[in-house]
Amino acid sequence: MKKLTGLFWGAFFLFGASWIGLVAYPYLTFAGLRQNKDAATGALAPPGNPGTAAQGARVYAANGCYYCHSQYVRQPSEGNDIARNWGTRRTVARDYMFDRQVFLGTSRLGSDLTNVGVRQTDPQWFYRLLYNPHYLGHEALMPAYRWLFQTRPIQGQPSADAVKLSGAERPPEGYEVVPTQEGKVLVEYLLSLKRNYALPEAPEQTQ
Repeated sequence: MKKLTGLFWGAFFLFGASWIGLVAYPYLTFAGLRQNKDAATGALAPPGNPGTAAQGARVYAANGCYYCHSQYVRQPSEGNDIARNWGTRRTVARDYMFDRQVFLGTSRLGSDLTNVGVRQTDPQWFYRLLYNPHYLGHEALMPAYRWLFQTRPIQGQPSADAVKLSGAERPPEGYEVVPTQEGKVLVEYLLSLKRNYALPEAPEQTQ
């Protein structure tokens, strides 16, 4: 009986310690996070995500982008992310408070996307990259995501979203390549990735 009692309390302790470490502590630590208000400008950070970005995040997940791209910047003592111009400070828990899904990533076969919306501001850059990564000479390992586009006859004026292609990639005369709705919201999501605001727990750092 004493052995059973000891076994019970041992199992109870292990379960309790695991629950505290994996459930209670993270909840108590992060559930109270709030936006930080800049004393000088009154701006709130993180600023929140536009509605289309949430739709784009689902497309990002469905296409497995997180398998090759991360979304976290390490501090200089842990890596050269800042030296690579992936950000000016490390990312922290508060950065993800509005994200329904957090895409930390599983590898870095491609570049980190934490601040890709700061580095690239033209939707056309993303459209061309997704249509054919080799066209821009970037991300040689990245596959083309042509199912996010459609080739269609031009009706009246060309679409403002038509992908600007040349050479062998250019569509036949009278046709245009345009992103589907999924392609549009994915690019809007990528453009929204801008964690370049100041936070007290993560000051800007240099290599």
